[in-house]
Formats: sequence, C-alpha cells, structure tokens
Amino acid sequence: MQAYSQGFAHVYNTRWGGYAKQVAPLILDFYSSTKIGQKNKSVLDLCCGTGQLAVHFLQKDFKVVGIDLSEHMLCFARENARQYVETGQAEFLKGDASDFTLDKRFGLVVSTYDSLNHLEDEQALRRCFQCTHAVCNGYFIFDMNTRHGLKRWNSIQVDQASEDALIITRGIYDGKSDRAWTKITGFVRASNELYQRFDETVFNTVFELERVKNALLDAGWKDVHFARIQDLKTPITEPEKEGRVFIVASK
Repeated sequence: MQAYSQGFAHVYNTRWGGYAKQVAPLILDFYSSTKIGQKNKSVLDLCCGTGQLAVHFLQKDFKVVGIDLSEHMLCFARENARQYVETGQAEFLKGDASDFTLDKRFGLVVSTYDSLNHLEDEQALRRCFQCTHAVCNGYFIFDMNTRHGLKRWNSIQVDQASEDALIITRGIYDGKSDRAWTKITGFVRASNELYQRFDETVFNTVFELERVKNALLDAGWKDVHFARIQDLKTPITEPEKEGRVFIVASK
C-alpha cells in the first residue's frame, strides 16, 4: 500500500476530493435502503484519504472511523471533519488496509477511488477482505479500475487550472501487464513567490474481477455482486467491460 507526501495530500484535498462527494450520496442511498442500514449508522471509511466521503456520512448523523496509511492525508481529513472529531463522532487512524484490527464493528465498510487497486497483489487483497469481514456486520462496498479502464492511464495530462498549483500526470499501461503506473509531478504554491515540488509514482494493480469475487467469498462474505455506481442494487453480468466497477459484498 502506498502512503503519500504532504504536497500530494494538499493537491488531493483541493483537486480530487470531488469524486468522493459524487459517490457518497449514492452509496448512502443504497445502504439506507437495506435492513441493517435503517438501524446501524456506523461506517468504516477504508483508505479515507482527506475525508470528503466521511464528512458526507457525518453530516447524516453517522459515526465514522477513517483509516489511511498516509499521515498527511489524515491531517487534512481531521481538519475537514474537525467539528465531528471534537465531539467524538469521527475518528481518523493511521493503518494499512491489508493489515488492521479494530475493536468496533460497523454496519458499512466503504473504500472508494480505486483505493484497493493500490494493494500490491492478490495476497494483500485477500488479507484486506479478511480484515474488513472481521469488523463488519453488514455491507462492504468498494470500487476498482478494470483492465479496460486502466487503458485511460496511458496519457499525459497537464492541469494548470489555478495559479496555486501545476500538476503534470504521466500514465503508462500496455493493456496486458498486471500493473499500471502514473507519475505525478506537482508544483504547489508555498508563498507568494515560491512553489513546493512533489513527485509521486502511483500504481494500480490489475485484479481479475472473478478472482476478486472468489477472494471475497473465501473470506466469508456471503453475497457478492458487481454494479455501477448509479444503481448499486442491480448486478451487471460483464463487469470487465466497465472502466470502473463497484463491488457490493454482504454477510
């Protein structure tokens, strides 16, 4: 699992938190329609990043625990959810998604923005599924980039939408191997005249979705299906044709 620098965390917080804000209401709608979701308002946000998804659930009176490997990400998450941290409604902990234990139990475990693609191999993914199964009494919902979807990484993008930061993203994926790579170089304004540079090399591991499903079942999850975020209730039959797929597992 990868941990990120302060500069990357800053850019993530200001530029890339929008995805969590988009998917959070749809995940909440699905979970709230279930029997356990109508009575259990507790969430574990695994690989919580800078906390945007957590804040959405907190605003709906859920209790949230967030776990992330990057202390820099967690600093932003604690600040973004400061009022809830101060009242004890939220807690953000440093931890590895493939190796964690908690005393608390949750109705919902969620992990978004292809966070689990950042696990290094299937063995780490299986450990993650075992850890989540041990702390969850209801649903585990997460998304993944597919092999088809990772082909979009093979590009160069320059983001200079504001004067506060310049972001250059270079992606490499041949469509066949088990890793896609993206190198992110950023220049973030530190003062009126100075910019701080950061470099991050991010990988996504390609996981065959049928093996993902089998790994979930092996970990003890009873029901597993693939879906699109717009309709988490309805299984899709050809998930490998999607660019990004959501996996819904339940006990």
